[in-house]
Amino acid sequence: MSKVTSMKQAISTAISDGDSVYLAGFTHLIPFAAGHEIIRQEYTDLEVVRATPDLIYDQMIAAGCVGKVTFSWAGNPGVGSLRAFRRAIEDGVPNPIELEEYTHFGLVMRLYAGAVGLPFVPLKTFSGSDLPAENDNIRSVQSPFGDEEVYAVPPLNPDVAVVRGQRADENGNVHLWGIPGEHKEAALASDTVILSVEEIVDESVIRSDPNRTLVTADDIDYIVEEPYGSHPSYAQGYYDRDNDAYLNWDEVSQTHESTQEWLDEWVYSVADRDEYIRKLSSDRLLDLQTGNAYSEPINMGEN
Repeated sequence: MSKVTSMKQAISTAISDGDSVYLAGFTHLIPFAAGHEIIRQEYTDLEVVRATPDLIYDQMIAAGCVGKVTFSWAGNPGVGSLRAFRRAIEDGVPNPIELEEYTHFGLVMRLYAGAVGLPFVPLKTFSGSDLPAENDNIRSVQSPFGDEEVYAVPPLNPDVAVVRGQRADENGNVHLWGIPGEHKEAALASDTVILSVEEIVDESVIRSDPNRTLVTADDIDYIVEEPYGSHPSYAQGYYDRDNDAYLNWDEVSQTHESTQEWLDEWVYSVADRDEYIRKLSSDRLLDLQTGNAYSEPINMGEN
């Protein structure tokens, strides 16, 4: 049976209220379309997990989908605070949320432990940090090879991960270039994986460059072809970051009421990502088009 489906179907089948959900992507290939579909389907009490939760988690928090955030650093990159995030923490609006905080490396190492089946991973990243005093999942351990003490974190195995790539075949073998982020670890660590790509291509395209295949078909449960699925973040080689959208979010999210107005216009009142993109002006989309900077071809050889 084909894994290719719509984002609406993938989200409704894969996610239940109360699940832990990891939306992967570092700087680019952030799955905004998936987050908006989660909001449209009105999920509640989710534990949303992510290194650098940015606008998409702020929007999900504002929509009342979130009960807990497990994260490393939170903010509107290059702009300032996440206002809905702060309202939920400081004022319980629209509902109180629980926090579990790590460093970037600490959180990704939890994913790595979950991906490879380790009971914990030792690391030094928390030395000198206040985080161990605030997070029971960061514990000091003594080295079995000497007297040194280091910190350790447990495995992280989200119920569902959404990962993006530039292209994939219909089986789910994914090509990704640019910053790889934590896509691979999130996919391998999670029970269910939704893959969202800019385009589905023939298997021969993927096989032509196996070293670019970051995640393989056996780790993917659902495949969604969704151009501009990362907007307003970017997809390397497909479109640039929409910096104006990040600046605009700082303005529209100043109050809970104005945030809800934005969600009503850009999430609830649109059926899917296609309709969302049609709402953007053609000039705006043209401004986001990338130039061409091709890598040099290589000879893979032939047996």
